[in-house]
Amino acid sequence: MKDIIRDLAQWSAAGVDFAVATVVRTWHSAPRPVGASMAVAGTGEVVGSVSGGCVEGAVVEAATEVLGSGIPRLLHYGVADSSAYEVGLTCGGTIELVLTRADDTLRTAILTLAEAVENRAPLALATVVDGLPDRLGARLLVTPTGAAAQGSFGDAGLDHAVAQEAVGRLAAGESGLLQLGPQGQRRMTDLSVFVEAYAPPPRMLVFGAIDFAAAVARMGKFLGYRVTVCDARPIFATARRFPDADEVVVDWPHRFLDQVDLDERTVICVLTHDPKFDVPLLVKALRRPARYIGAMGSRRTHLDRLDKLRAEGMTEAELARLRSPIGLDLGGRTPEETAVSIAAEIVALSWNGTGRPLTALDAPIHRESLATTDPARR
Repeated sequence: MKDIIRDLAQWSAAGVDFAVATVVRTWHSAPRPVGASMAVAGTGEVVGSVSGGCVEGAVVEAATEVLGSGIPRLLHYGVADSSAYEVGLTCGGTIELVLTRADDTLRTAILTLAEAVENRAPLALATVVDGLPDRLGARLLVTPTGAAAQGSFGDAGLDHAVAQEAVGRLAAGESGLLQLGPQGQRRMTDLSVFVEAYAPPPRMLVFGAIDFAAAVARMGKFLGYRVTVCDARPIFATARRFPDADEVVVDWPHRFLDQVDLDERTVICVLTHDPKFDVPLLVKALRRPARYIGAMGSRRTHLDRLDKLRAEGMTEAELARLRSPIGLDLGGRTPEETAVSIAAEIVALSWNGTGRPLTALDAPIHRESLATTDPARR
């Protein structure tokens, strides 16, 4: 529900009756990811999307029924039979979603989550979406330490098992479905629990207050990152020059990096292509957690930079993390075109994409995220 949490908070505060549909599982080329939500108010207002338009009409009808009965439903939509006008997905994917009417506990959870999102405080919402009837719809809010902020599933073992899983989901910023026993036993399937991670936006650190940095900051903000631009030169590092950045910092890049908490979702773009800034910064960055570290410069600049980094004691394994020259080969020249190239490489890395034209591939269009498929990122 993170994509529509502010709307739901307004409805909750105003006492509006509504039902929420959330994607809890996908197969193949599903149009929206796990966690995508759509809500239908008793007034007929609709916010959000679960399929990009394929099954929204059917979900509205189902939501109307759930608003009347109050009984949660698990819905499954696969490939549409166009000749029979069957409701389904034309993309060839399959989605499973849970549809629930908002009760007092969900409204309270929504208000808490909306406040957490506003303050960039991580929380996870776990909900029983299938299985034992007496547990259906039970919810648990979990903090990054594994403590229960609100709610319970009615069993201490189950609460503990879900909370521990939620901690990992929060760290990765990933939502997903768990299969557990009634007391939290692993390798049992009595209960399906959907854990939705409300993690703060991942960080994009852009070093070098140049015109390319302004375009990269704009693109990073568009992709949902919390963007910081850093440069040691106060005449260039100004908020006026970087209106899309969340913050502009005047400091030596390597010194600023020491002050920043990085995680496996962090993106670092080094655009200064000046050894006195780049080398000390990359020595530190390549030894810190980050999903993506890219550096601007020509191939000759890159080779010279590698020599300088090796002279600083960097290993080949550490250097292998560096993406340079930065970006995918799109042939662009302008700052905006370069920013698209960099963003494309970040997206490709995050979702295990190849960067090749889809017309040249016979592979799934939508992939599992890096955090899901790479054990080192879990």
